[in-house]
Amino acid sequence: MPISRNRTPRVLIVTPEITYLPAGMGAGADKMCAKAGGLADVSSSLIRALYEQGGDVHVALPNYKAIFRDQLKNDFDEEVDRIRNSITSDRIHLAEDRAFFYLNQIYSGYGGEDIKISLAFQREVINHVIPKVKPDLIHCNDWMTGLIPAMARRVGIPCLFTLHNIHSRETVMADIEDRGIDTADFWENLYFTEPPKSYESCRNKNFVDYLVSGVFASHYVNTVSPTFFQEIVDGAHGVVTPHLRRELANKWHAGCATGILNAPDETYNPQSDGALFRNYDAKSHKAGKRSNKIHLQERLGLKRDHNAPLFFWPSRLDPLQKGCGLLAEILYDTLSHYWGETMQVVMVADGAFYPHFKGIIDDFNLQERVALCPFDESLSRLAYGAADFLFMPSKFEPCGLPQMIGPLYGTLPVAFDTGGIHDSVAHMAVDGGQGNGFLFVGHDGPGLRWAVDEAMTFWRRSDTFKGSEIQRVMEESKETFNHSRTADRYIDLYETMLKRPFVV
Repeated sequence: MPISRNRTPRVLIVTPEITYLPAGMGAGADKMCAKAGGLADVSSSLIRALYEQGGDVHVALPNYKAIFRDQLKNDFDEEVDRIRNSITSDRIHLAEDRAFFYLNQIYSGYGGEDIKISLAFQREVINHVIPKVKPDLIHCNDWMTGLIPAMARRVGIPCLFTLHNIHSRETVMADIEDRGIDTADFWENLYFTEPPKSYESCRNKNFVDYLVSGVFASHYVNTVSPTFFQEIVDGAHGVVTPHLRRELANKWHAGCATGILNAPDETYNPQSDGALFRNYDAKSHKAGKRSNKIHLQERLGLKRDHNAPLFFWPSRLDPLQKGCGLLAEILYDTLSHYWGETMQVVMVADGAFYPHFKGIIDDFNLQERVALCPFDESLSRLAYGAADFLFMPSKFEPCGLPQMIGPLYGTLPVAFDTGGIHDSVAHMAVDGGQGNGFLFVGHDGPGLRWAVDEAMTFWRRSDTFKGSEIQRVMEESKETFNHSRTADRYIDLYETMLKRPFVV
């Protein structure tokens, strides 16, 4: 598709999730929210930053019923229709399908249903949104958009594919075509789990990998941290499939790949966060965190003590990735060792390990030292403002946001040195002046315990030393972890792909 040189390049961002959209993008734009995880925050912040810098940015997302949840007074379909019809924007493109409307959440939680949702979304983008928008560049995100780069390559539109995680789905082309996507036009740009011989021979038998297809067909690919990309290319993570590793390595060695570190949403700000009992900044953090700690302790039934070192678990309780098994291994012994200092742990998270931690708390009567709560956004934010340290012992981490959010609130990460954590956390120097957390390099219980001991060594330093260091960390984090920097990296990448300025 030829590019007009006398206009701003038009970028279409295709994402299954958003937290918000800029109000200036159209009437009702600021009323929409479809969030299941960090992808929503990253997509929204990037869209806003590009829009505010004058970019001709468009966004395509499924027209979920749940996108209007905050505006619903009841669950009547006609009210949803009324709100939907109030959305007027030539930049926001809501893909229509009844598959989205019947969901009260973003994903169904069932693999087959999520595939149907993905195919309905991609069908609308391929058949209707792209022809309408006529973008100069398409930016796709994760497996839910993994077929679109193949179509983009077929028609000559530069396409960036961003991996926020490594999860994928597979189906045969017959299933894809049954949902209204004509793969016969671009099947050669899809990635099959077995080498394809012809369209006819693989239509019903050879599976298409959605995520790897996005990597294979895109003109450029990025992960959401530089180190995670390098780790994949080096074969560091067994959870990454050989297909994905090989195609990412091919893009890497061809010079068509990079890593761009995400940043937390700007609402993670202790000066203005409405979830905090008391707001504070870098200079007033001591009093602010003390008030929030007492309030959190009272709310969760922990022993009330502003001098208690408080550790926060901010991630889902996923034993495969997040390392919660390491904490379970050392929890009782560590609390016993620091019992006299009233060490406390707050966990605001859901996941498979939830019953296991509940059993530990009940078996050892730790109710005044450990609080375990289902995930709640407001409570999680309060914990950032109250805690002194946070756990982030992920076995692998494509990016991670808690280890960046924590330092913004003066809450120091205790984390495993991997992926996006490596790119955002540096071990604190003994004499101060450097670092923002405590890193361990052996992914096991003793490694995590060593890092906890390092954190407690810091905790035992003088109030003057700790206050100065936490103020430094908060000020440095505010400068480093922001979406203006992230957006600038994406703009540079867009310009490389377009071979022209993003804003003209």
